Amino acid sequence: MPWQQKIRYLIGQPVGISLTNGQGTSGILCGISGTKILVIEYLYQAQFALKQYDIFMIQDINGFPPCQDQQPLY
Repeated sequence: MPWQQKIRYLIGQPVGISLTNGQGTSGILCGISGTKILVIEYLYQAQFALKQYDIFMIQDINGFPPCQDQQPLY
C-alpha cells in the first residue's frame, strides 16, 4: 500500500520513514501540513524537535510493530 494511503492511520503513532536519498528517520507522526509531513524526533536527554519533511522526499512510512514478548523485566 502506498504511504499516502497509510498516513491517515499512522498519525499520532511511532513510525519509521525512509527517504528517497537512502536515509531514514523515526519519530511520532504528527500530521501533514501542505506539502510537508510533521514528525517529532528525539534529540538527546529530554529534548525533542518537530521536524518537517517534504512529501516528495518520502519513499515510504511504516508504523512500528508491537512488542513480541511482553514479559515483565526484572
